[in-house]
Amino acid sequence: MKKLWSALLGIIALCCLLALGDYFMNRQNNGSGGKTVTVYNWGDYIDPALIKKFERQTGYHVDYETFDSNESMLTKIRQGGTNYDVVVPSEYTVQRMKKEHLLAPLDHRKLSNLRYIDSRFLNQTFDPGNRYSVPYFWGTLGIIYNDQKIAGQEVQHWEQLWSPRLKNNLLLIDSARDVFAMALITQGKSVNTTNYSQLKQAQHHLQALTPNVKAIIADEMKMYMEQDEAAVGVTYSGDAREMISVNHHLHYVVPSEGSNIWFDNMVIPKSAKNKQAAYQFINFMLQPENAAKNAEYVGYATPNRAAKKLLPRSVTDDQQFYPPESTMEHLQTYKDLPRRVLGEYNDLFLEFKMFKK
Repeated sequence: MKKLWSALLGIIALCCLLALGDYFMNRQNNGSGGKTVTVYNWGDYIDPALIKKFERQTGYHVDYETFDSNESMLTKIRQGGTNYDVVVPSEYTVQRMKKEHLLAPLDHRKLSNLRYIDSRFLNQTFDPGNRYSVPYFWGTLGIIYNDQKIAGQEVQHWEQLWSPRLKNNLLLIDSARDVFAMALITQGKSVNTTNYSQLKQAQHHLQALTPNVKAIIADEMKMYMEQDEAAVGVTYSGDAREMISVNHHLHYVVPSEGSNIWFDNMVIPKSAKNKQAAYQFINFMLQPENAAKNAEYVGYATPNRAAKKLLPRSVTDDQQFYPPESTMEHLQTYKDLPRRVLGEYNDLFLEFKMFKK
């Protein structure tokens, strides 16, 4: 009996020690002593040299994980059990995460380098006052074309994509919001319309485009355009930059009548284990020299006004990726639409793809 009691007391003592160790570990990670910051970002979306620099300067270890879509990232955070300190969602996902109470409000007093962000990219409709998010990169939806196959003046506007000269020579990105955006803009409508009648009209307009559509694809567009497989594509500015770097006959244009402008943003999830480290990481990425180095590596447009001044003029004067103000004022961000409306976009887009076949 004595041995039984001794064993039982030993087990209880061991459990207490484990619980105590777990308590102090959590306390350390949640307080100023935590030495790891966990970043959840898109793949190949930061200069690795900056991670090493941050670790050297701060003593923190960066645990860097990646995702391939806003939806997969959001699903993982919704499920709980994650310890991400900094996450990089797109604008409509920030709006969704706010609604679902997944984000921690930002203390701007801890983000002294926020002053370097161009005021044009602050206080956006998806996050008024930047209460939850800090701009990381931005870009556009536009038209990429091959000057060996078509003259530039023939593809400066969305409506020109309906020209018979482009028969079986147009690639579309496989995205309901983006394809409907270009159709809605040609009809003078908002890219965020929730009016079903307007969506049906846009679908009807898209059906008239089908003779020109060679394929509706995703990442394969890079390969097709780089290898001269089509005259024109509808794609994102970041992907366009990659294509242009491979094939000098390719050019990118943002239609002056309007398009989508997107933002990827740094946020701190409510479930973050080391918020102090998160603030240090965000502030580090906002330092002009770091933001400029990151922009050169990633190739997307930086919202950091001071960093932009450090970039080569050949980059910042390139209106393909830094459009003039006359175009910028017509760009629209996507809103997080009600699930019912998103379903309508997706259903109508699927019908369009089936009609194309």
